[in-house]
Amino acid sequence: MNLQYATFPWLSSILLCCIGGLLTILLIPGHRQREIKWVSAIYSGLTLVLSLNLFVLYDKAAGGFQFVERIPWIDSLGIFYYNGVDGFSLPMLLLTGVVFFTAVLTMWEMTLRVKEFFALLFLLVAGVFGLFMSLDLFFIFVWYDVSLFPMYLLIAIWGSTRKEYGAMKLTLYLLAGSALILPAIVYLVVQSGLNTFDLTVLMRPGTFSAFEQKFAFFLFFIGFGILAGVWPFHTWSPVGHVAAPTAVSMVHAGVLMKIGAFGVLRLGIFLCPVGWQYWAPLMALLATIGIVYGVFVGLRQTDIKYVIGYSSVSHMGIVGLGLSTVTLDGLNGAVFQMFAHGVMTALFFSAVGYIYDRTHTKALDELGGLSHTVPVASGFLIMAALTGIGVPCLASFWAELTVFIAAFRVYPLYGVLAVGALVVSALFILRVVQRACYGPPNERWAHLNDMTLGLMVPRIILVTVIVFFGLFPSLMFEMIQTASMPLLNGLP
Repeated sequence: MNLQYATFPWLSSILLCCIGGLLTILLIPGHRQREIKWVSAIYSGLTLVLSLNLFVLYDKAAGGFQFVERIPWIDSLGIFYYNGVDGFSLPMLLLTGVVFFTAVLTMWEMTLRVKEFFALLFLLVAGVFGLFMSLDLFFIFVWYDVSLFPMYLLIAIWGSTRKEYGAMKLTLYLLAGSALILPAIVYLVVQSGLNTFDLTVLMRPGTFSAFEQKFAFFLFFIGFGILAGVWPFHTWSPVGHVAAPTAVSMVHAGVLMKIGAFGVLRLGIFLCPVGWQYWAPLMALLATIGIVYGVFVGLRQTDIKYVIGYSSVSHMGIVGLGLSTVTLDGLNGAVFQMFAHGVMTALFFSAVGYIYDRTHTKALDELGGLSHTVPVASGFLIMAALTGIGVPCLASFWAELTVFIAAFRVYPLYGVLAVGALVVSALFILRVVQRACYGPPNERWAHLNDMTLGLMVPRIILVTVIVFFGLFPSLMFEMIQTASMPLLNGLP
């Protein structure tokens, strides 16, 4: 595995922006809400700039792990502060930077306990960034838990619609996943006999037997799969989406669910390629069920956030289906889908959040004609919907296309079912648009004011990312392929 060490600690700088933002927020008195928001915007903006900088600076010709930082921490256990990024993790860093910055700006009108909210949000995102860049199994597990714990408070305090129930259910499910991931990590470290948590060492061919790989991969798949919304462990996700405040829904659907899929990829597939190939048919079956299930349950929802929540379950099934094909197109499409879906759901929840903040309802039956009263806000909702149904020249189209090409070659029946289900999904997503934005205007909302320019900025950023990678998908595919090709070429 090619390793290029950093001449400047770019990755640690991203983490320091999160930690620095957190500490600065804690030092500002709680009543100075404007200053807290500006500090949050500046520090989150820096993480976006640094993530974009790394995406541009990455040497695609060299490939491998770049910008590597490695510092001994506990020598006796072989634990290092060890960071590095490749073609799989860089899209996730960029996604996190985009969603984090836009989530902060989306909450600009917030007034309830602003200091505590942004402090917890920075702590959560620090865990997300840390997990995507870490190459040490111990730190991967630590960052995973750091990214989960703030969710309970963020939903239970600032949420709505059975927020305590949603927060508790989410926390219990994700802790159950954590309880499977840690034994799998310890098992592999012990079985290797190498006294190290170094991912790049443990992933060397011949380190683990076929049985060890099959056993550990199953634990990783279920443990991380819970967070990725794999059926039938998905039930926490729509409930969490509905209960969470807007920014947390954006981070939850846009980034946290991607941690689950990325964990399966980084730990399960990298360390246990034999297990990956062995369990691939089961992955494909569960992914297809999730796609179909999410679509048909979503059809029956009357709460707009539940519609988006079940749509997320369905679209994350596309990620699982792509990974299960064990092909280049499948891998490339799965990682691209993680990125595209993250930006799309962030836009969806951001648009819905604006509408909810002014109408205080998420019921489709109570909305209607919003394109007449708030045309700009409706426009962002429509743009998210078009991305969700895979309109050409938007980012999701290319991701879904490559996954379906791979699925038809490897699992023809599953491919047909998945494509058929997503055609039906267009019905319920367009139903949301029709019932919320068109039809006779509801007189209750005649007084609503449309988005100001400041509130348009985060939504414009998300739309720009969707359109840019929809028009230039090769930039993303070329990045992902620097990691997917070596991975597949090294399969036993």
